Amino acid sequence: MAMHSAVSYPLGRPACKKDAKALQFIEEMTRNVDSVQEKVLAEILSGNANTEYLQRFKLGGATDRDTFKSKVPVITYEEIQPDIQRIANGDRSPIFSSHPISEFLTSSGTSAGERKLMPTIQEELDRKQLLYSLLMPVMNLSRQRQGLVFSIYKSRNQDTLTSYYKSDHFKTRPYDPYNVYTSPNEAVLCVDSFQSMYSQMLCGLLMRKEVLRVGAVFASGLLRAIHFLQLNWQQLAKDIASGILNPRVSDPSIRECMSRILKPNRELADFIIKECEGQNWEGIITRIWPNTKYLDVIVTGAMAQYIRTLDYYSGGLPKACTMYASSECYFGLNLKPMCKPSEVCYTIMPNMCYYEFIPHDSANHGTISRDSPPRLVDLADVEVGKEYELVITTYAGLCRYRVGDILQVTGFHNSAPQFKFIRRKNVLLSIDSDKTDEAELQNAVENAASILRPYDTSVVEYTSYADTKTIPGHYVIYCELHIKDPTNAPSKEVLNQCCLAMEESLNSVYRQCRVADNSIGPLEIRVVIDGTFEELMDYAISRGASINQYKAPRCVNFTPIVELLDSRVVSVHFSPDAPHWTPERQRLEV
Repeated sequence: MAMHSAVSYPLGRPACKKDAKALQFIEEMTRNVDSVQEKVLAEILSGNANTEYLQRFKLGGATDRDTFKSKVPVITYEEIQPDIQRIANGDRSPIFSSHPISEFLTSSGTSAGERKLMPTIQEELDRKQLLYSLLMPVMNLSRQRQGLVFSIYKSRNQDTLTSYYKSDHFKTRPYDPYNVYTSPNEAVLCVDSFQSMYSQMLCGLLMRKEVLRVGAVFASGLLRAIHFLQLNWQQLAKDIASGILNPRVSDPSIRECMSRILKPNRELADFIIKECEGQNWEGIITRIWPNTKYLDVIVTGAMAQYIRTLDYYSGGLPKACTMYASSECYFGLNLKPMCKPSEVCYTIMPNMCYYEFIPHDSANHGTISRDSPPRLVDLADVEVGKEYELVITTYAGLCRYRVGDILQVTGFHNSAPQFKFIRRKNVLLSIDSDKTDEAELQNAVENAASILRPYDTSVVEYTSYADTKTIPGHYVIYCELHIKDPTNAPSKEVLNQCCLAMEESLNSVYRQCRVADNSIGPLEIRVVIDGTFEELMDYAISRGASINQYKAPRCVNFTPIVELLDSRVVSVHFSPDAPHWTPERQRLEV
């Protein structure tokens, strides 16, 4: 409907009255950030005053910032893990929250090699739903008409998105053009990855002309969907031609709902065969889904490595990064979702939780001394251009919790800071939801090196690279070896076993991605000739590095360096088998 011409809308002109209300809410929340934050902290502290965790710090009912900051410590997951385990084991006392813990969400971050469990409360779903309700009004500012979305979801873990899809908020959601999907709920929630992906892809193909956006949570997920189409297009076309569902999809609820959707369509089957039978997959997204306006997918942080490949498959379609969220909490929105990936920044919504920030100095890695901890910066006091580590206090009871995200302030919307996601703290390698840090990689290399000792062979130096040119992507480890006796050199089979030993050493998230999700390919070792890492040092020094402070990088992504390493490779080895992985025994519903 038409809006009155005298009204001013800082974000842009709303498309309708409902949108105007949502945009006005964003304006109000971002205009008074500090007062909203004070109110949020007071609500959290008063609401959880009688919890065991807050009682330990003797706040005496105080809800002000100064008392809170002086008495409650900044903590990591490891420090509260024993309490979280108590809840997982069935303790129903109010440990963190005065509200009952409704479920656990699994974080892709790891603790002692296992996924982190994040307790949450029912009220958090209402808060998340509020943020979701703001997405369409913001998208409409870009004049992006909403319609059917073909989006691929992975439901194996109870992550924050899966929690939403399992909730009544999703299942009984009111009609919203932003949330109309090609995939039925049964396909989205199926735990069998093949059946879920197959039925979602089939639905996407059947409704190909109605799709206006194509997406997945992460860029890696969308590329896996394209790879799945490359592997299964013949069977998918056969199903469409005959109207009979592939017997490998055995889930009764999926078969029942697909029986209402799948009808014989020879013309569509022939079209899919024509588009897929050749070797040309460039622009396949727009060829199959011709009305697609943009990709709805996260391409910030570690996902930025997939932008070029997405451009190849989509013909350079815009990529909309709409929201910044984690298993711990939802944080904010991208108010310009159609911007270039390099320009993505998120406006923090101050009503979601209480935020603090540790000024991040790459020299000290944001370490906190227990003897003289720095005064953390409040949301309203961050400075443009500076990097910070995010610390949150949530309604669900996490207090001064270090999320592990490094953010850079790019500007403000009203008084609300806008942040660019820089990286996960200490993460070295990432292909999908995996996060491998330097210590883990070092341990993996040491375990592989132990296999080489009987051959009088040692690892002189190593570095790593996340190879995303293959689908799925995989880890590449460049190793320079010292072989004392060439007559007793390790065989190809031994070096293949080194690959597997490294994979067995990596955390459970990596191993799940390898074994259950097939979202990471076999680890690869590329052995380089003697002297390669000296050449690498010479190259770095020629570009201005200090010879006194130089140390070999543990991960490389600068193209000339990768090319230098690849030009020195003498042998290539892959893991001959998948590493061991079994589903973690977790109590996700409490």
